[in-house]
Amino acid sequence: MSLPQGANRRNFIKETIATAAGLVVLPSLPIETIGAPAILRTGSLGSDRMPTGAARIRFAVIGINHGHINSQVNAVIRGGGEFVSFYAKEPDLAADFAKKFPQAKQVKSDNEILDDKSIQLVLTSGIPEERAPLGVRVMKAGKDFMTDKPGITTLEQLAEVRKVQKETKRIYSIMYSERLENKATVKAGELVKAGAIGNVIQTIGLGPHRMTPKTRPDWFWDKKKFGGIICDIASHQFDQFLFFTGSKKADIVASQVGNVHFPQYPKFEDFGDVMLRGDGGMGYIRVDWFTPDGLKSWGDGRLTILGTEGFMELRKNVDPAGREGGNHLIITDNKESRYIDCSNVPLPYGEQLVNDVIDRTETAMPQEHCFLAMELAIKAQKQAQVVNFKK
Repeated sequence: MSLPQGANRRNFIKETIATAAGLVVLPSLPIETIGAPAILRTGSLGSDRMPTGAARIRFAVIGINHGHINSQVNAVIRGGGEFVSFYAKEPDLAADFAKKFPQAKQVKSDNEILDDKSIQLVLTSGIPEERAPLGVRVMKAGKDFMTDKPGITTLEQLAEVRKVQKETKRIYSIMYSERLENKATVKAGELVKAGAIGNVIQTIGLGPHRMTPKTRPDWFWDKKKFGGIICDIASHQFDQFLFFTGSKKADIVASQVGNVHFPQYPKFEDFGDVMLRGDGGMGYIRVDWFTPDGLKSWGDGRLTILGTEGFMELRKNVDPAGREGGNHLIITDNKESRYIDCSNVPLPYGEQLVNDVIDRTETAMPQEHCFLAMELAIKAQKQAQVVNFKK
């Protein structure tokens, strides 16, 4: 996407530069000297403040097996949703969840939620292999659905979800939180859309995680239940690849997985990487479970976006031995390198999803994009070569 030219471009920059939170430049310099990127306004969507006033939709939760459910719920509340009820099979998880969200009634069965005509949206972070079948039930009950990633774990599940979504016209949204709930990635999306680095050529997405074995439930160690490391963790990176390159279709060039360090968990995978090529750009993905305890975050998540006129590096969660906190973005173009602190960037996904539920639109995430990211992740997982090291 190209920028406005000449005087129009300068006016566009002047009008929008105020939204670049923490842009490290000298404010007294003229705009031509600064060489700042054009930045789109984020508007009023996605405020981090909880709303006051009447709720815009009513929503519920079924399945809380992953902690991501907390950010899922908060995103919808920020968007104007009223959290009314939840169901969880596990008493210990339910008790802790009820303390976090005392406004929601705990019900005795998921059918109580599915049969409640006043509930418009259902959220889940259940065991990954159970998410798609639940989503099918939710859509058939006439409700929209938002799931934690991976939202689908097999190609058979994907075919059924696509079929039911087409028949019911309900929303099946997967919260790829490394893009949708990370402020640096939201800002990067604005910059790329504004043409700040020209046309995107390639993304490199790194998704390292800390394992902490004692905190993990039994299903965590079984590839069938979580879909495999590429299907699970790397679904984030496939989403970002499609989003930033604008690709509508893509092929897996190569992929590999392995359990290189944890023989005591034979059904587990601790490493995976992928090379892919789309109709809008190329991508490389690496995910693993090797974040050391010395890091101040669960993972040094990074994204590099290469464009024809520059590049960006995002340090999402931590800047090792550098700046405090997360949401770091460094952009380099033909004039200079600049740092942007993205900690005050609004997160629009929750409000956009609520708008979509009300207006029957696809502003939070195009439905086909949602499915294609999972299709690529599942295919890369399915065809991956297994790596075995003999040491």
